[in-house]
Amino acid sequence: MPLDQPQKTVHNPAGHSSAFKPDSPDFGKVIPYTGTIISGLLPGELVVIQGSVPDDSDRFQVDFQCGSSTKPRADVAFHFNPRFKRSGSIICNTLEKEKWGWEEITYQMPFQKGKPFKIVFMVLKDKFQVSVNEKHLLLYNHRINLERIDTLGIYGKVQIQTIQFVSNNSLQGSQPSSLGITKINSENGEMPDGSQLVVPYIARLNSALRPGRTVAIKGEVNKNSNSFAVNLKSSDSKDIALHLNPRMKTNVFVRNSYLSDSWGEEEKDATNFPFSPGMYFELLIFCDVHQYKVAVNGVHILEYKHRFKQLEKINILEVTGDIQLLDVRSS
Repeated sequence: MPLDQPQKTVHNPAGHSSAFKPDSPDFGKVIPYTGTIISGLLPGELVVIQGSVPDDSDRFQVDFQCGSSTKPRADVAFHFNPRFKRSGSIICNTLEKEKWGWEEITYQMPFQKGKPFKIVFMVLKDKFQVSVNEKHLLLYNHRINLERIDTLGIYGKVQIQTIQFVSNNSLQGSQPSSLGITKINSENGEMPDGSQLVVPYIARLNSALRPGRTVAIKGEVNKNSNSFAVNLKSSDSKDIALHLNPRMKTNVFVRNSYLSDSWGEEEKDATNFPFSPGMYFELLIFCDVHQYKVAVNGVHILEYKHRFKQLEKINILEVTGDIQLLDVRSS
């Protein structure tokens, strides 16, 4: 995700006020921290927190609050609470009318004592999506109306260097759209831009692929998803130049090409598997001279060397499988 977009202004009654990126070298010592989010949270925003975990930390928490009252205690829409005892866990919950709801527990622990971290809270219309150190961690469905959140609180044994709000208006919540692409309907021929993004989806690139061009796909993985596929093809043959096939059941990201009526050798290596059931994603395919470069939610995931060399013949995009399409673009 690009982090150079407009930042939201916040106010910290304790004395720190900025575009939620405190510049004071002492900011890491000001815990507990509470800051007012001046214009609330909106779907499509990222809250990016960078800091480190002290060696003696037993727990810390990030709370998205509805006010800053302590007596009675303000509602907490999203309580994100890493705990380091035993093998470690992350507790997520909601506090309403001074009563906690049911705990959602994640036993995957991306935080390490003595090590830095970067948490990205992606705000979506129905949930928060959390990644740590550029790896997807968890989803948390809204239990309290998003509009009520106006305060960010950070407590416990943690050091915080920077907090940023990053606006990304293209995220989930906008109308489905397409740009630089014309959907193809097998019954009625071509359809105008912006037609409904129904899967399976087939579209013609308005300009054929060449080095420097990008295909961007935004969507949401179905909650019970097995897999989905993205294919870049030629309209004058059955050849598939690039076949991207994330498989959620096995956490394997398969890449391949279908040339001369047969599949080639699968490529499966990847540093991490970037998809998870229910998660929102932005998949970016960049065509370079010798290879494709693929990124998910702003993080580079893999490269795939061209097997189909006639790039100018690649003019069809196909998306199939267990996802909801939200936006498709070619530029």
